[in-house]
Amino acid sequence: MVVATTLSDAEHLVQYTFSSRYVRTPLPRFKIPDKSIPKEAAYQIINNELMLDGNPRLNLASFVTTCMEPECDKLMMSSINKNYVDMDEYPVTTELQNCCVNMIAKLFNAPIGEGETAVGVGTVGSSEAIMLAGLAFKRKWQNKRKAEGKPYDKPNIVTGANVQVCWEKFARYFEVELKEVKLREGFYVMDPVKAVEMVDENTICIAAILGLTLTREFEDVKLLNQLLMEKNKEKGWDTPIHVYAASGGFIAPFLYPRLEWDFRLPLVKSINVSGHKYGLVYAGVGWVVWRSKEDLPEELIFHINYLGADQPTFTLNFSKGSSSIIAQYYQFIRLGFEGYKNIMENCMENTRVLREGIEKTGQIDIISKDVGVPPVAFSLKDSSQHSVFEISESLRRFGWIVPAYTMPVDAEHIAVLHVVI
Repeated sequence: MVVATTLSDAEHLVQYTFSSRYVRTPLPRFKIPDKSIPKEAAYQIINNELMLDGNPRLNLASFVTTCMEPECDKLMMSSINKNYVDMDEYPVTTELQNCCVNMIAKLFNAPIGEGETAVGVGTVGSSEAIMLAGLAFKRKWQNKRKAEGKPYDKPNIVTGANVQVCWEKFARYFEVELKEVKLREGFYVMDPVKAVEMVDENTICIAAILGLTLTREFEDVKLLNQLLMEKNKEKGWDTPIHVYAASGGFIAPFLYPRLEWDFRLPLVKSINVSGHKYGLVYAGVGWVVWRSKEDLPEELIFHINYLGADQPTFTLNFSKGSSSIIAQYYQFIRLGFEGYKNIMENCMENTRVLREGIEKTGQIDIISKDVGVPPVAFSLKDSSQHSVFEISESLRRFGWIVPAYTMPVDAEHIAVLHVVI
């Protein structure tokens, strides 16, 4: 006789996750568990752990977008299983990326003729964008040196000491000397005069920043372009400029349209911008665009045929999700120029209110400038009793993340806090 045991409805209903054996014994941390657990228990365990993370809405350190509209969230979730690299399988996604590249290039005043398409690519943030732009400069410089019969084994790049760490990574990974213009107290941007003085025949480019990580101000790309043109003419060189516009690329066109920093300047050959910062998309998307096809060496481009057409590709990553690219296109057509302008103006107004409130305490020096990206950077007038690091730690107890840090070399005695609007 077979003896069977069944659970009553009541017994089945009381199998509650919090009282189950799956949350009463610790899971192994550094190896895959031997047995499976129910999906409800797995979800509850992980969800509980994530509660210990900071709240993205209270993270005033991050430039990364933390909120998008529900309609865009739905689009992202519906495309989360699409591998962007499968261009023949997802040609519409590829076309949306091409649309974004052209929109950004025209926003940056690229000299694109009627019927021409822009040269650029979507990347995994600005770090990949910098690697691609740097490789293009290095290869173009090497090709010219080879053609002239000159040594091509010691390339260098000129930046400010305030440069983002992705430039240091590029220099180290791809064996390029990084020549840094030192900062000084009260002047935290790259000095164009000193930068041009450091340029030599081995310089593959000067990197200027539109929206500093430290003080949020714009470097003077127009003056840099003018000084570099004069030196190029004197020496017979053609040293170019790259603009690192990760933060400021989606600020300047809407708030400072007359500011000349982009492809209106002849020596600016490439620009990168972060879609997941003021491009208003969740983390995971950056963009790099070139002035023209001549500025991106052909040997760095791989050609893929799909649907009978040639599809050039230039990336470091192969497989990557399509969601953030689709989200960027959504924001472009949803907001338009008017929407982006309204949002950036609102950010700047909030910045003004915060700045004025901080100044009224009488104990704070504002480090950030009026013209630039919205964040506010500030330091204590008197640090004898309390430091900015203590303030940062105190705010964290209430869930607010406001970072404290010291300035780069030659100004490291200055410690500041910053709030990203």
